[in-house]
Amino acid sequence: MLKIVSTGATALFVLATPLAYAQAPSIGASERLRAADVGTLTDARINIVKAALQLTPDQEKYWTAIEDAIRARAKDRQARIANAAARESELRDRSPIEALRDRNPIDFVHRRADALAQRAADLKKLADAWQPLYQSLNADQKRRMGLLTMVVLREMRSGVEQRRLQSEEDDED
Repeated sequence: MLKIVSTGATALFVLATPLAYAQAPSIGASERLRAADVGTLTDARINIVKAALQLTPDQEKYWTAIEDAIRARAKDRQARIANAAARESELRDRSPIEALRDRNPIDFVHRRADALAQRAADLKKLADAWQPLYQSLNADQKRRMGLLTMVVLREMRSGVEQRRLQSEEDDED
């Protein structure tokens, strides 16, 4: 049971950051969330998790590291999205023939590896930050964390399904 709750808690914090993007159907660059909006959503998610856990004063000392790790993940994700948008814009300005002719799969693999390495480092920092707090949680706090995880996972599934349906509609047009 502890492994299930632990896995669920990990999933919550792995998935919580991109939640705002998963709920939005395929959106254009001009409609993407601004950095201030992302910051507001990140603040809201942090406050929801903290409120749900109802931390004791002794547990509060662990919260700063967790909050910093969540914010770093959100900031790095926003930077990756901005880089992808810039790359897409650059490719859009070229003809399809030019884009195909000048593509470089090795550069693509390097960019992908760098992005995955950054995500892995952010996730490791988040897991390391959560570990001491999670060990100090009582059974009721762990239960609330598990319930919150289930809500996030349900919302993620719904958001992914919305994006898939939107993508299918776009392909039909």
